[in-house]
Amino acid sequence: MKEKETSLSLLFWTFAKMGIMTFGGGYAMLPILQREVVENRHWATEEEIMDYYAIGQCTPGIIAVNTATFIGQKKRGSIGGIVSTLGLVFPSLVIISVLAGLITNFSHLVWVQNAFTGIQVCVCVLIVNAVTKLLKKSVVDKQTALIFVVVLVGGIFVNISPAWFVIIAAAVGIILKNLEVKGR
Repeated sequence: MKEKETSLSLLFWTFAKMGIMTFGGGYAMLPILQREVVENRHWATEEEIMDYYAIGQCTPGIIAVNTATFIGQKKRGSIGGIVSTLGLVFPSLVIISVLAGLITNFSHLVWVQNAFTGIQVCVCVLIVNAVTKLLKKSVVDKQTALIFVVVLVGGIFVNISPAWFVIIAAAVGIILKNLEVKGR
C-alpha cells in the first residue's frame, strides 16, 4: 500500500507550530522536532533525525532550520524543503518584527530583564533534555562511547569548527565499524 503524500500546507503549518516554540534558538528546538517529526508524524526515524541533526550541525545555518529543510525535502522534494523551512522561520520573523519595535522601549525595565533571565535558564534545560535523548540513542557501544568522550574533550579544549569534529567522528566511525566487521 502506497503512503499518502504529505501536503505542502501540512508541512508548512506543522513546522510553523514548531517555529512558534523556538525560544532559545535551534538547539532548543531539537526535542520539539524529535517529538513532532518522529513520534507524532512518523516523517523520520530516530536514526534519520539524528543524521539530520549531524548534517545540520556541520552545514551553514541553524540546525533546526536545516533539519526542517531535510525533512521537507524527504517528504515532498525541493519544494517541500522550501515550504518546511518557510514554515519554521515564519513565526520567528513575525515575532521578531513585533519585538524589535517594542524591546528598545521596555528593555530597561527590571521585570523584562528578569523574564529574559528565566527564559535563558529554561532554554538550558531544553538543550540538556535534547542532548540526553540524543546521547541515549547514539552512544550504544564501546566504540561510540570512545568517539563521544574524544569529541567531548576535544570540544572543551580545542577551538576548531564543529564541522571538523563531525568529519573526524564520521571517519573514525567508518574505520572502527570496518575493523569490527573484519574482526568477525
